[in-house]
Amino acid sequence: MASCLVFDVPGGTQAQYEQVIGAVFPGNQPPAGLLSHTAGPTDNGWCVVEVWESQGAVDGFFRDTLQRSIQQAGVNAGPPRVFEVFKTLQA
Repeated sequence: MASCLVFDVPGGTQAQYEQVIGAVFPGNQPPAGLLSHTAGPTDNGWCVVEVWESQGAVDGFFRDTLQRSIQQAGVNAGPPRVFEVFKTLQA
């Protein structure tokens, strides 16, 4: 079952986002298991929403790649909200 992650990053900046995304998606290539990635500014920082093919794919990517890059960029993000995807529509 697909999993959705929502990262709300209060005080997060576009520069931090670009640093992290450059490290975790080299050459702008998504990692195995990532189905979609959307990001942008919010009233209080930055938000990233991702859909992954499974929770196992999320766990491996977060443990092996993302966590280190977030720390190196000085991002103060708590754990993401995670939920099982019930339905996805694409235009």
